[in-house]
Amino acid sequence: QLTGRWYCVGLASNSNWFKEKKHLMKMCTTDISATADGNLEVTSTYPKGDHCEKRNSLYTKTEQPGRFSYTSPRWGSQHDIRVVETNYDEYALVATQISKSTGSSTMVLLYSRKKEASPERLEKFSQFSREQGLMDEEILILPKTGEKLEGQR
Repeated sequence: QLTGRWYCVGLASNSNWFKEKKHLMKMCTTDISATADGNLEVTSTYPKGDHCEKRNSLYTKTEQPGRFSYTSPRWGSQHDIRVVETNYDEYALVATQISKSTGSSTMVLLYSRKKEASPERLEKFSQFSREQGLMDEEILILPKTGEKLEGQR
């Protein structure tokens, strides 16, 4: 039911790469398809400078419904991915716990079927991110591709 196209409208993280890159970040599109064995193939397209970069990931299902694991071949990090809340046709709130040899970090994503999310959804995303221990400066509502970053709250 999570399959199809999503827009990543919110991103919160306490990782170092996020702190370094957040001023450059823009909304990305994510296409999700299910494999025959119930795993998820996730293709994210990120605007990077004047071109787009695609990244493919395979999220492996776990015994728990709505929970997936992923190992980054690039960074060797372990990702514990949890679909916290979704109504499938409008939004999905996803929390990821990332652990690697240098330590662990938390990431929260707000996916939307449209390029914008309602103020209630954005508020819920920010509130949930804070409940995960993230601070306001680590919570970002992503600008649409092609638009300049508006002032951070």
